[in-house]
Amino acid sequence: MKLTAAVGIVVAGSLMALGAAPVTNAATPNTYIAPSGTITISAASSLTDVLPVIAAAFTKRFPKVTVRFNFAGSSTLVEQLNAGAPVDVIATASEQTMAKAMTAGTAVSPILFAKNTMAIAMPAGNPANVTKLSDLAKPGVLVAVCDISIPCGAAARDLFKIANITVTPVTRELDVRMVLGKVVADEVDAGIVYVTDVQWAGAMVTSAAIPTALNVVTSYPVAAVRASTNPVAAKAFVQYLRFSFSAQGILRAYGFMKP
Repeated sequence: MKLTAAVGIVVAGSLMALGAAPVTNAATPNTYIAPSGTITISAASSLTDVLPVIAAAFTKRFPKVTVRFNFAGSSTLVEQLNAGAPVDVIATASEQTMAKAMTAGTAVSPILFAKNTMAIAMPAGNPANVTKLSDLAKPGVLVAVCDISIPCGAAARDLFKIANITVTPVTRELDVRMVLGKVVADEVDAGIVYVTDVQWAGAMVTSAAIPTALNVVTSYPVAAVRASTNPVAAKAFVQYLRFSFSAQGILRAYGFMKP
């Protein structure tokens, strides 16, 4: 499991300031335990840009914690976790995927922290002149989507069903950033990605919004891992992500919606 560079942590404060309960010592329940040590967070690829920013804010509050990340498709993350990967927190791009971790008993009490919707991304300049979902069904239009086992792939499937169109993708990728990469590289005419991916890509892509009536909303749950070697810091990050004004404000700035 490839980890990104560790994000250092620098700040003081308590979970009480977040509106969340402090982590306490079972032997002395009224004693606050400050988070410390290292935690590894496995997170959906669509969180690649925003979570390190949130982790930087978290570490300003809790300077004795180091945060590391493992980004991949949600289904891959759950498979890794259930196979025994050394993870402390997991954040997926769908409740259904998180449910597989719950069934396996590897994740503890997930809570929703954000929502996202889908968009159509095209290479800069939009050479195929794609402007709406139905254009993806036209002969000759090369479309990329996520694999059906990944939340963004399931969302694309549902989009096409709602729009009552038949789309035959030329490629099914293992996570949404791979789809976006195909679009940016002009290897396909269009790809179904999250609104947040389009916002991140900026001028590298042209995009088309999907009407609300046809769109699909996906919810993001986060949970501490039952076998975490650092449960105090893991719980603190989960609480911070969901309940702190800072984390929720950063999520809004990156295009995510309220949970």
